[in-house]
Amino acid sequence: MKQVVYLLVSFLIGLNLSAQDLSTLFKKVDASVVIIKVVEDVSLGQGDPHQQTSMKGLGTGVIISEDGLILTAAHVVNNAAKIWVELKDGQNKEAKIEHLSIAADVASIKLLEKPVNPVVAKLGNSDSVEVGQQIFVIGTPLGLGHSFSSGYISGRHNQGRVTSNMSASEFFQTDAAINQGNSGGPMFNLNGEVIGIASSILTQSGGFEGIGFAATINMAKTLLLEHKQMWYGFEPMILSDELAKIFNLPQEAGMLVLSVTKNSPAYFMGLKGGYLNITIGNRDLLVGGDILLELDGIPITSMENLEKISDHMLTLKAGDKYKFKILRAGKIMEVEWVKD
Repeated sequence: MKQVVYLLVSFLIGLNLSAQDLSTLFKKVDASVVIIKVVEDVSLGQGDPHQQTSMKGLGTGVIISEDGLILTAAHVVNNAAKIWVELKDGQNKEAKIEHLSIAADVASIKLLEKPVNPVVAKLGNSDSVEVGQQIFVIGTPLGLGHSFSSGYISGRHNQGRVTSNMSASEFFQTDAAINQGNSGGPMFNLNGEVIGIASSILTQSGGFEGIGFAATINMAKTLLLEHKQMWYGFEPMILSDELAKIFNLPQEAGMLVLSVTKNSPAYFMGLKGGYLNITIGNRDLLVGGDILLELDGIPITSMENLEKISDHMLTLKAGDKYKFKILRAGKIMEVEWVKD
């Protein structure tokens, strides 16, 4: 009996120490987490390309440098005409997109003005993370800033090759609560190191059901800090198979431009986004925008060619031109821009 009591007390003490450790860790790293507020210009979808409305969005990010470089999720900022960042101490500063990968759902943004005394998060090594390890996530679920949730690594999943210059894109699966507004928030290990960037959830109800995903930090570092993936500034959708036939493409596949972000490379290049909502089968589409056919002679006809395009863009230096061949209103034409 004494042994049972001893084991029970030891278990409860262990739980208490774990809770205290997490509380201490949260206080240590929370100031590195920021709230990201965006404004998007969105087409009304009623058939007039000039009819737009502004929509506000919310996400989370984490500061990784003294001069204000922040990691977040690509879908939080990709369509943002304006980005504001709110630090834990109340500083509010505008930001711009530096690098972004839609496929991996990771992005880096930079404050236009250097922050005062920022708390910089330490980046960990996601390759050393094991399934079953305890983690915690800080974010802005449903607008509730700096909210804490904890859980475990439930799995790790490869999503296929992003470019030939890196390993397969990889995501952690977790049971830590992730909801709207958590996107882009850091996932920490128990050393207080960032090991992932919250990305999405798998749900049937629309709310969190115990299956969340975070892009691994090693993948984010490779794409954003080493290879520096380019941000184009448009929302794409692949047209293949039946959709390619429906849109009467002159090749087996292409990329529909759903929307174009103001003051982005795509915007200055002159690409046009969609302006009419339609439904094809069970798909809702915003159509009327350009359809990309090729970039610098590489046709957009397969995943292999998309990877070639990604690799090709990495070889371009600042000042080099790149050119899209597009289908617009039934006519094939070309548009070009200069890499920053």
